[in-house]
Amino acid sequence: MAALAVDAQTKRQYYELRRYQLRNSVGPALPGKAMPSAKPTGLDGPFGAFNPVIGEGGPFLTLLFTYSSFAEAERIDDKLGAYKGFVRYDRTILRAFEAMPELKLPPKRDGNHIFELRTYESNDLTTLAKKVDMFNKGEMQIFQRLGMNPVFFGEAIVGSSLPHLSYMLAYDDLAARDRVWKAFGSDPEWQKLRATPGLSDADIVSNISNTILRPTAFSDIR
Repeated sequence: MAALAVDAQTKRQYYELRRYQLRNSVGPALPGKAMPSAKPTGLDGPFGAFNPVIGEGGPFLTLLFTYSSFAEAERIDDKLGAYKGFVRYDRTILRAFEAMPELKLPPKRDGNHIFELRTYESNDLTTLAKKVDMFNKGEMQIFQRLGMNPVFFGEAIVGSSLPHLSYMLAYDDLAARDRVWKAFGSDPEWQKLRATPGLSDADIVSNISNTILRPTAFSDIR
């Protein structure tokens, strides 16, 4: 897949995370157009569609859109059409980090990866900026060196629970996830970075949440 061009001024992509809350098996089906079972037409960048493996509030469907500019997010519903087979949905728009300005597909393998979507909330924009800088100048590079397969990093600019950042990692399986996080926790560079005055989680992160996801058959990101 060709790389999506990015905004000439910012050189960073934008992402949208859209979570559709689905009705469980109890109760009547909702009328209207069914939720997507194929990649929507007219999308330029890599598209992700994921079902939960481990996560609160299921059942839900998470969609990930890649944009070259913020303005593209305004036109996405024209491409999606009027889905009605859900209870409600939330959307978050994020701007890619400077150190990883474009989404990166995980390496090809036999079978699909599993994915972890992690969100770090901060008390204010100052502490969020410190955490973003921490990723840009060290933590992200440790992830890459340890084979944690970062897919994207983004700072939320529209959405709920602001300010926060989100990022996605890809693993071969849950056992691989456990191995790489154990290696990360004991990594000397990480130990040094986290010990920097003012950069502990207690100083700059107010809450961390995560969801383990499995790609659907029509997801580019798999």
